[in-house]
Amino acid sequence: MTTESQVTAPTQAVAGFRLTIKAPLVLQSGAKLAPVTMAYQTYGQSNAEGTNCVLVCHALTGDHFVAGTHPITGRPGWWDALVGPGRVLDTNRFFVVCANVLGGCMGSTGPKEINPETGHPWGLKFPVITIRDMVQAQAALLDHLGVGQVFCVVGGSMGAMQVMEWAHRFPERVFAAAPIAGSYRHSAQNIAFHEVGRQAIMADLDWQHGDYLEKGTMPKRGLAVARMAAHITYLSETALHRKFGRKLQDRSALTYGFDADFQVESYLRHQGYTFVDRFDPNSYLYITRAMDYFDLAEENGGVLSNAFVGTPVRFCLISFSSDWLFPTSESRTIAHALNAVAANVSFVEIESDKGHDAFLLDEPEFRSTLQGFIDGAANIRGLPRRATP
Repeated sequence: MTTESQVTAPTQAVAGFRLTIKAPLVLQSGAKLAPVTMAYQTYGQSNAEGTNCVLVCHALTGDHFVAGTHPITGRPGWWDALVGPGRVLDTNRFFVVCANVLGGCMGSTGPKEINPETGHPWGLKFPVITIRDMVQAQAALLDHLGVGQVFCVVGGSMGAMQVMEWAHRFPERVFAAAPIAGSYRHSAQNIAFHEVGRQAIMADLDWQHGDYLEKGTMPKRGLAVARMAAHITYLSETALHRKFGRKLQDRSALTYGFDADFQVESYLRHQGYTFVDRFDPNSYLYITRAMDYFDLAEENGGVLSNAFVGTPVRFCLISFSSDWLFPTSESRTIAHALNAVAANVSFVEIESDKGHDAFLLDEPEFRSTLQGFIDGAANIRGLPRRATP
């Protein structure tokens, strides 16, 4: 893939790099989008052969700030525990790249950015994008960075969808792939939860039919409710009970009203209110829709294994026992499909009661599993061995 592009320097408002792709990006819908800006961050250095790149794909509410201090929240990056010197994705060994997805709201082209034809924010005039479109834009970014073949593509949740699409669309460019807590398609239940979130945003009067930036409003209440509903799906009942149970929030008795009597209510409200400070409501609509449309089986005649016939990619599928958003059965289906075409695949279910978000939390077995896969693939690839403490 060749693109006419340029890189702009990191900005003070949102640190990181930006690549402007001038050539039109033909989307899965048939629409053309140009120019396209990709905001991205890199960690470590590319080796002389360009064979040590690890592409990290972020989840729905994530961004390209995987490690270090996030410039907006001031908190550590969402995979700071895994990316850095001596960590699983060791930046002394690997050139780690992560891009804000197409349709995102942290610098990549999306509905909050300016439509060059009108001089106004895209809003709902932004074309509907898919997981395939996100991956196509990432491929253009890697072209610019001089990465022909990625050593490993890794990501959780929506990031796992991108990993699967990479292996499906560009198998010759992927040496190893690690889809974590993900699936080959969005279930009806997941589509339903996303629709609840979208309707909450669109029912907020401040949404202004998607033109809130032009009208000087912001549908914060709707977006907060969407976040609250989604966040419940990221947790397990066991984790919620262990952390909150039926404990009251800063009080010794029920108020017999509709304030946040329970700690779990206060927690969810906090999750919603802090989310609106860093995420764009229209981006939430577009990105959730992209996840809903993802279905590798449907794209391949209803047979998932058809997507991977003859694949050279080495796979490691990881799921979590208490994840009911993307349950282990989804990963097992992928493993069976890969086995059907004699692909190189390993599959591990991690015992955890932390739910879907376990891939973002401190789970030693998950960390050691991913470390083992990365080390094994690196040895086969001929990359330097991990330094032992």
